[in-house]
Amino acid sequence: MTKIKTAIIGAAGYTGGELLRLLVHHPACELIYVHSNSQKGKKVSEVHPDLIGDCELVFTDQVQTIGIDAVFLGLPHGQTKGFLAQHSFSPETVLIDLSTDFRDESNGFVYGLPEVNSEKIKSGKKIANPGCFATGIQLALLPAIAKGWVNNTIQISGVTGSTGAGKKLAETSHFSYRSSNISVYKLFTHQHLKEINQTFTQLNSDFSSDILFVPYRGNFPRGIWITAYFPFGGSQEEALEAYKEFYKDAAFTHVSDVDIDMKQAVNTNKAIVHVQKEGGQLVIYSAIDNLLKGASGQAVQNYNLAFALDERMGLNLKSIAF
Repeated sequence: MTKIKTAIIGAAGYTGGELLRLLVHHPACELIYVHSNSQKGKKVSEVHPDLIGDCELVFTDQVQTIGIDAVFLGLPHGQTKGFLAQHSFSPETVLIDLSTDFRDESNGFVYGLPEVNSEKIKSGKKIANPGCFATGIQLALLPAIAKGWVNNTIQISGVTGSTGAGKKLAETSHFSYRSSNISVYKLFTHQHLKEINQTFTQLNSDFSSDILFVPYRGNFPRGIWITAYFPFGGSQEEALEAYKEFYKDAAFTHVSDVDIDMKQAVNTNKAIVHVQKEGGQLVIYSAIDNLLKGASGQAVQNYNLAFALDERMGLNLKSIAF
């Protein structure tokens, strides 16, 4: 197998560490270099101790643009546009951006949610990886949106692990704050709502419902749990059948007949979905790992699609479960 010459730009944080964990064992990937301005000169395993014995690369602050087949961009939100303005890669190089910079599909980027855009991703060279909450919410609601079932305000709550706040120190990600605690942030104004609305209107041009999203900081390190509901006149059996049909070809999104829990998804690239009819409402639960299906795992899934590989390659991970 010809290896894909691959680079990671901005690999010092949690998503960068997860990308490294996946790519060092990916059978089609050859990691050429790993970039970080803050960690230049350090061995990768010094910054990501879980990779001791797995990766001997050293972080560099130099950017090689020639001879690179794929680049993962793990820079902070708002910095990717400036980076690409300064560094020009070949038009044949596949760019996968994990920031918010191109999720509006500007500058030729394709929105990288495989459950709705797999064909575009397969032929694209620029892929904007979705946000973590955006992924969990969209996978909870895509079949209902496609069916035109949503004609009223959608009520959504979601709780995320502390790794969703990134590696940079902050009061609300400190152990003393998070432990035995829960709090709301960005009430009804979360930045991922923009990309969610974009996908829903592309899937169903009649969609115009308000999305009222309450995001919570959870007292655990990783994972996302979404609860979404709206008025529904059909039966639970009808909804379950529609969800299974919509995701029948999805590599990682699975519809469960029974109640689910978040640990089924943590440490995997899976999205686990369950639907339930109660009190005239269709209630949907979805669970993902915010660092995998919500970030680095989905980025590798897009990498596989862009290079015509098995979509699951390098992503056969078992949940922690217990």
